[in-house]
Amino acid sequence: MGLLSALYGLGVGCKRFLVKPQRLPAKVISVGNITLGGTGKTPAVISIAEEAKKRGFQPCILTRGYKGKVKGPCFIISANHSASPVGAGLCACPGQPQGVAPTKKYICTGLDAGDEPALMAERLEGTPIVKCADRYKGGQFAISNFRFELPNLLFILDDGFQHWRLHRDIDILLIDATNPFGNKRLFPEGRLREPLSSMKRANLIVLTKTDNVNSKTISMLVQEIRKHNSDAPVYRASHKPAALIKSSGESADLNFLRNRKIFAFAGLANPSHFKETLISEGADIINFKTFRDHYSYRQRDADKIRSEAAGSDIITTEKDLVKLRGFQLPNNIFALRIEFSVEEDFYNKIFRREQ
Repeated sequence: MGLLSALYGLGVGCKRFLVKPQRLPAKVISVGNITLGGTGKTPAVISIAEEAKKRGFQPCILTRGYKGKVKGPCFIISANHSASPVGAGLCACPGQPQGVAPTKKYICTGLDAGDEPALMAERLEGTPIVKCADRYKGGQFAISNFRFELPNLLFILDDGFQHWRLHRDIDILLIDATNPFGNKRLFPEGRLREPLSSMKRANLIVLTKTDNVNSKTISMLVQEIRKHNSDAPVYRASHKPAALIKSSGESADLNFLRNRKIFAFAGLANPSHFKETLISEGADIINFKTFRDHYSYRQRDADKIRSEAAGSDIITTEKDLVKLRGFQLPNNIFALRIEFSVEEDFYNKIFRREQ
C-alpha cells in the first residue's frame, strides 16, 4: 500500500472511532458500498422506499446530496412540480406559524439537491427526502417538519455505510458483481473507500448486476466475502431496464430501441454497464459518449450532443437527463429507466417490524 492510501485508510479509521453514533426514534436502514460509485445505490434506494410504502411504512430518505448546491437541511422536491409533492405532510418550519407553507430555505429542487436525490424526488412522489450532510440532524429536521406516524416511520440512509454519526439498525452493503473491488486497494490507488475487512459490519449483502456475470464469478465473489463476513445473507440482484422516459416525463416502450440506430451518452462511474444494457435491448449504438460521474452539464454540452447525434435518437440515463433539465434539448432524447430487482426474501428481512 502506498503512502497516500495508507494515510487515507488511517483517516477513515480515526474518523470512525472518534464519532459516537446518535439514534433517531425510528428504524434506520442504511444502503451503501465500500467502493467509489457504480454499484447502483440509487435504484436500490428507490426500490426499498417503494416496497416500504407497499408494506404500510412511511419511508423518509436521508441523503447527503453529493455535489448539491444547498447544504441543508431541506426537503427535496422534483423540479417537475410547481408545488411540493409532499406538501400535504409538511408542517410549519421553525419560526413560521402553523399552516404556513415552508419557505424556500427549507425546500430545494433539481441540482440544488444533487443529481441522485433529484432523481429520487422525481421517482418517489409523496416520499419525503431530506438533504443534510449530518444525517442525524436531517432525521430530526424531518420529524420536526413532517407529519409522521412514528410507529410506521422508516428512515432510509442513502450512501450510509461510512456515515458514522447516525446509528443504523440494518446496514445493507451493495457490491457490483461485474467489478466488485477494483484492484483491492484503497483510494487514491484504487476504488476502495475502506479495507475489505469492513464488510464484517454488513447485516445484508447484495451483489448487483449479477445478470451480467456467470455463476462461477458469483461463487468466487461469495467466497471472498465469506473471508470477511461469515454471517450476513448474500442476495443476488439485477438492474433491469423498464422503460424509456422523455424529458417531458412521458414514457415509451423498450421495443423502441430494437434495431434502431442511436447516439448514447452517460456520466456514470461505470458507463460500460449502461452501454451493454442498451445493446442487450437491441440498440444499434453508432456512438457512445462518456462524461465523468456527477458531471455538471451546460448548454454547450447539450448542443454538442445534438450535433454529434446528427439526427439519430439520443439515449442517456435518468440521472443524466435530470441534470439536463432547463436546457434546450432535442425532442428525440430519452432516458433509460432502470429498476432494481432482488429476491423477495431481501425485503422480508429488512422490513420485519420486530427489528
